[in-house]
Amino acid sequence: METNSSAVTLEIFAQAELPTQFGNFRIVAFAHNGSRIEDVALVRGDVRNGEDIPARVHSECVTGDVFHSLRCDCRQQLEAAQKHFSQLPKAILLYMRQEGRGIGLANKIAAYHLQEQGYDTVDANIHLGFDDDLRTYDIAAAMFKALGVRSVRLYTNNPRKIEGLESCGIQISARESIIIQPNIYNDRYLHTKQEKSGHLLDLKEE
Repeated sequence: METNSSAVTLEIFAQAELPTQFGNFRIVAFAHNGSRIEDVALVRGDVRNGEDIPARVHSECVTGDVFHSLRCDCRQQLEAAQKHFSQLPKAILLYMRQEGRGIGLANKIAAYHLQEQGYDTVDANIHLGFDDDLRTYDIAAAMFKALGVRSVRLYTNNPRKIEGLESCGIQISARESIIIQPNIYNDRYLHTKQEKSGHLLDLKEE
């Protein structure tokens, strides 16, 4: 995990109402130095100057979010957050374009191929010449700041995400888990998250 030591300042570029199958949100797009970015926020209610705002920072996963892959728990976590947040008066879901923990879609598919040969997710990334997680949190932090929140209640199982956001100036008032039950295709993936990446999952030993 890396963070950018120089603060990023974003401005809201556009926003619109977004009814979804899980409930109604406002979708917010941002710009940096006049250039639009591809990360977006789904927002419930008026979060400006809010404290302890329920929030999730979700990394894009085309295979899971779009194609319903069973190799990970990404889509299930995204949908669980949307369903829960749609019942709350205020909440923020950031959708970050950091596919494959930052290595990109093509490299993630190459990592999938290595996993089929016996590598776990961490070792596959390292074998391809990457760290196990290249995601950064400076843009996510800047999005929270542009939305004007004072502190967030972060829905995550990943301690690195907490550290990354806090290092960029985001106050995290509490952490909430999003636990998805393993299936036969992602059981090893989830155990690797717990054992090698420190995710707080409390899975039983295999």
